[in-house]
Amino acid sequence: MDSKHKKLSLKELNRIDLVQFHKKKKTPIVIVLDNIRSMSNIGSVFRTSDAFLIEEIHLCGITSCPPNKEIHKTALGATESVKWRYFENTMDSINSLKKENYQVISVEQAKNSVKLNEFSVINSQKTAFVFGNEVKGVQQEIIDQSDFCLEIPQYGTKHSLNISISAGIVIWHAFNSMNP
Repeated sequence: MDSKHKKLSLKELNRIDLVQFHKKKKTPIVIVLDNIRSMSNIGSVFRTSDAFLIEEIHLCGITSCPPNKEIHKTALGATESVKWRYFENTMDSINSLKKENYQVISVEQAKNSVKLNEFSVINSQKTAFVFGNEVKGVQQEIIDQSDFCLEIPQYGTKHSLNISISAGIVIWHAFNSMNP
């Protein structure tokens, strides 16, 4: 029987190689990981960042860095394609981004936050999204230095998403607002 929705083979996906990836124009977004504990979350953020051609990831504080077999399990090689830097202190990352004229946005449930469905990146403005620790969230001192907070509306009982899920939702939304 012929299926109208046949899965694509790897060849049909037209995947690019690392050399082609590095030559492609990147989305002007930096992802800042503020003290992320889970290496699976870190790897997932790398993989999502690869999918949407994210410019760079800043790994800050206790956030583990590649090469690391636990990160690799979920990154599946994206640590080789996506540019990354380590900062011992998240504030150093934020200061560096501000000097480069990035709009810094903490993804956090906070007073006066902007709801994701009401947000779009203006004119491909260079933007940095800060994602916080799985338990404590984004540090208050980082929120204080952010241009604003962005919140993913949630309607259930938990009001808590895994950081890699939050990053995927925000990256996809921002990418689509930059590439209508």
